[in-house]
Amino acid sequence: MRQRGARGFTLLELVLVLALVALASLLAAAALTGGFDGMRLRSAAKEVAAQLRFTRAQAIATGEPQRFTLDPRAHRWTAPRDRSGELPSQLALAVVGAREVQPEADVGAILFFADGASTGGRVELALGDAAWRVEVAWLTGQVRATPVAGDPP
Repeated sequence: MRQRGARGFTLLELVLVLALVALASLLAAAALTGGFDGMRLRSAAKEVAAQLRFTRAQAIATGEPQRFTLDPRAHRWTAPRDRSGELPSQLALAVVGAREVQPEADVGAILFFADGASTGGRVELALGDAAWRVEVAWLTGQVRATPVAGDPP
């Protein structure tokens, strides 16, 4: 009697199915979150919010005022401890903050104090019809990033 080989899938078939599932998941995620531009915008807003929170934490930890700056023309931000970064050039950026803490004209800044409070302010990021707003409460220094409905900055 001849014994038949075990039936199953080849490794190649399994890899192809996994690749197709991954591709379908990526496309579905992009469609549900506003596409790749939407993901880029949300990621940039969350990065700005995280750096503002870091700046606040540094002010509390050191007991000295700390400043976060954002240059909308250069799409660059700076934070304490020599942190800096760039935002995608496709984004429209606007910064609203206290003029007294701006290092130079057209560069926005938000200052955090040792007790966690701040000068307050807002960073608006937009791409196409989508926009996000990162707000800093002046009294508490709380940082909040939210999507904005309506006109971009």
